[in-house]
Amino acid sequence: MKILVRGTNWIGDAVMSVPALRELRRIFPDAWITLHTRTWADGLFCDADFLDEIVTYDPAKWRIRDVLDNSQFLKKDDYDLAIILPNSFESAMTSFLSRIPRRIGYNKDLRGLLLTDPVAVPEWKARRHEVFYYLNLVSEIEKRIIGSDTVGQTVPDISLDVSPERRNAAAKMLADLADGTSGPIIALGVGSTNSRAKRWPANYYAQLANRLSTELNAAIVLIGSADDGEVAAEVATKSGVNTIDLSGKTTIAEAVALLAELDVLVANDMGLAHIAPAVGTQTVVIFGPTDPTTTRPYSDNADILGYNVECSPCMLRDCPIDHRCMTNVTVAHVFDSVVAALYPEENEQST
Repeated sequence: MKILVRGTNWIGDAVMSVPALRELRRIFPDAWITLHTRTWADGLFCDADFLDEIVTYDPAKWRIRDVLDNSQFLKKDDYDLAIILPNSFESAMTSFLSRIPRRIGYNKDLRGLLLTDPVAVPEWKARRHEVFYYLNLVSEIEKRIIGSDTVGQTVPDISLDVSPERRNAAAKMLADLADGTSGPIIALGVGSTNSRAKRWPANYYAQLANRLSTELNAAIVLIGSADDGEVAAEVATKSGVNTIDLSGKTTIAEAVALLAELDVLVANDMGLAHIAPAVGTQTVVIFGPTDPTTTRPYSDNADILGYNVECSPCMLRDCPIDHRCMTNVTVAHVFDSVVAALYPEENEQST
């Protein structure tokens, strides 16, 4: 069997789909599984042992010509089954025009006629973590094609492998950048590409960087996309300590390997905050306008911080009032969480 999986559109969603991809491999151990996804995802999944192939595309916008080109390209590979993880109409249309005989996805946005196996959106969608939304599709596939029901009995595993070669290269890069700093290497993900409301204030990050550097002798790395460059520069300037700004200076593949070699990542609700726990790094994630119940990093490696206010989670991209859900998360609270992540034995003894 040849299976085509249409991947998700955002980094965090891609990590949250990992348990579903792992389960797909488990129930179809001999199938050829291709992930059809955006170009950046190649750097995220390049060492994944649950995939046979990654086929990427670069969408500038939704255009019928792009859909036709993608479908014609995919049609040549004679896939037996398409699994469509995103909810978009375009992703279902692409698989339909590729003439893949069996196509399964959620019945949203008038996609039902394009799918051979439309799946109703579960009533628990807004109450359970997103990993179960993707797993539910694989569970439906198992029931309809194999006739068994084991996917729902497994514990979701979001872990991602990073090859020793990539880890070694990242470790050397960090050691060179830290320039002899004897303390831990701590990265700060200070931006958030699609929402300013998800950003913990830059002056708070600056105060945190100062404390981590002066009290723990930590090397401070600012990491993120090129779009995060402005806020990263503000944090660096206001911190009053030396920082290493890698915003926009790494590929996704390099960022994944660097995250695997850090001691701790502190970040807003962003893609990197999902990657770091998946590669085994202790992560402190600050939530405000979004809902950690459904979209937190699904890992014991992640410590979720937030402050309950009457208007959160609002899911807005800009706060129309005073951003109280984020400004009430104190620098002291985040600093203490970093210390607990760095020295868990001491924290256990103190409690």
